Amino acid sequence: MSWANDISPKGFILLGFSDKPWLQMPLLVVLLISYTFTIFGNVSIMIVCILDPKLHTPMYFFLINLSILDLCYTISTVPHMLANICHNKKTISYGGCVAQLIIFLALGATECLLLAVMSFDRFVAICRPLHYIVIMNRWFCLRMAAFSWLTGFSNSVLQSSLTLNMPRCGHREVGHFFCEVPALLKLSCADTKPIEAELFFFSVLILLIPVTLILISYGFIAQAVLKIKSSEGRRKAFRTCGSHMVVVSLFFGTGIYMYLQPPSSTSKDWGKMVSLFYGIITPMLNPLIYSLRNKDMKKAFKRVMSRIFLY
Repeated sequence: MSWANDISPKGFILLGFSDKPWLQMPLLVVLLISYTFTIFGNVSIMIVCILDPKLHTPMYFFLINLSILDLCYTISTVPHMLANICHNKKTISYGGCVAQLIIFLALGATECLLLAVMSFDRFVAICRPLHYIVIMNRWFCLRMAAFSWLTGFSNSVLQSSLTLNMPRCGHREVGHFFCEVPALLKLSCADTKPIEAELFFFSVLILLIPVTLILISYGFIAQAVLKIKSSEGRRKAFRTCGSHMVVVSLFFGTGIYMYLQPPSSTSKDWGKMVSLFYGIITPMLNPLIYSLRNKDMKKAFKRVMSRIFLY
């Protein structure tokens, strides 16, 4: 039976893995587990960073922003995906699809820029320690965070407008779990190459430029760390920067795979798995990476928990 009878004229059908019914239950379990850990992990990081005075530094200010991003990232897609699987209903309204597309793109672009800002923070802390307080002052950090958010949402509005304005000739079946640019472009009945070229340009700005700046920053950081005479100092620097590089590799690696190649060249099922990874798994892993590999965060967590239970 076609899903077409279940939607309004302007709605979409999110097919996901509907052609593989045996995957529905494992996917449901993975989504529930990742969603629970993402909410708990990121909320915990936000609470600890806010309540512990020792973490009131630029690094943890940006980490709070990253946790907010990851929370919103997950909330914008996973609840609808869970509802679709549980009720065996694969539909989404046009307005819901537009909102999902704009929010998902905006948060993704913001995270790209925020990770670049976080690498600059580590660069200044390790390579220019005597000037750190002057350079990474409160207003500079606020401006960098605001710039990341505003640029992310501006980029999202542009890319969403280009994608949604393509003629679809009545095509409604989106071969994905949620509304994303590559999947929506495949619905178009017109030549998508001009739009793909414009979207590729924006993707280069949002993906390649930040990752290049991150790599340059960490090149200088590596040189500076190797000059540190104290082995404990080197270990602490590598621990902090190593956590950040793991997050950068996971997020940018999957994002570049999805957005810096033509949608037509992306394997349908593989593209879905990659999207699940950077949209759902990465937000779950970020709190684990930053907490388990960060002694300051673990100590702060114990201090906050002891304070809460004492009261």
